[in-house]
Amino acid sequence: MKDRRVVLGAALALIGLPVVIVPIEAVSFYAANRDNGSFVSSGEKRDYLLYVPRSYDRSKPTPLVISMHGAGLWGAAQRETSQWNELADRRGFIVVYPSGVGGKGVRIWRAEPGPDLMKDVRFISELIDTLKASYNIDSTRIYANGLSNGGGMSFVLSCTLSDRIAAVGMVAAAQTLPWSWCTDHRAVPMIAFHGTADTAIPYNGGVSWISTRPFPSTPGWAANWARRNRCGANAVESAVAADVTRRTYTNCADNAAVVLYTVRGGGHTWPGGGPLPEWFVGRTTRSIDATSLMWSFFIEHPLARK
Repeated sequence: MKDRRVVLGAALALIGLPVVIVPIEAVSFYAANRDNGSFVSSGEKRDYLLYVPRSYDRSKPTPLVISMHGAGLWGAAQRETSQWNELADRRGFIVVYPSGVGGKGVRIWRAEPGPDLMKDVRFISELIDTLKASYNIDSTRIYANGLSNGGGMSFVLSCTLSDRIAAVGMVAAAQTLPWSWCTDHRAVPMIAFHGTADTAIPYNGGVSWISTRPFPSTPGWAANWARRNRCGANAVESAVAADVTRRTYTNCADNAAVVLYTVRGGGHTWPGGGPLPEWFVGRTTRSIDATSLMWSFFIEHPLARK
């Protein structure tokens, strides 16, 4: 996935450096990419990278954004790709980048059939509890989003923590679970972004170089989500930019809209996000900014209390 490229790029950069410089650059890389929090969950040490803006006011309930990396990456890589910190400074919310499992460096989310799936769910739930113990988190405004494997994990959380997660966002999401796996039918607002030239997670579904297990069609997945949210039958299509269209499902239960941004010619990338090697992951559009659009969507959708 877009996962291996940062690792590969870092390795190539280090290989090309003089021997004397390599230790210095390695230390610098570690310092820039290390996590700043951890705890034991399900018997495993789990890490996360937390960002609290200077404007944080303990007396005010503050939204929390949980942003999850793609397979083979880590929390700081997701920070650089999504650039949530810059928006957190301007809008005054807390953002956390949890890491999947896999030891030091590259990590994955176990967002696929298997006994370890719920360990990752439990970790995110306990992460929320941990942050709420130290910060005044607004329980009605906790949002999850992710890239690729992290986008698949966002779907998992919408089905397992729908009483805590107000809305989710997905970019180039790797959906490895069948839709029938999601037995929680609460209407969860969802916004997604996907490029038509994504070779890792094909826009129209099917197998790819990263998996022999077929991925679902992205438009079909959005339509399934709209049915889950009991939205109106007809989606509204609109052109956002020369290379971007938006499909919006409205009249949903609990105002839980479903929105899909399609990037024509877009690769396995985060629209408007940090630069990624085009030769490996494809083109990153600058016509829209997924992070800003996600946040605007999120703030319109607090958790609906029953």
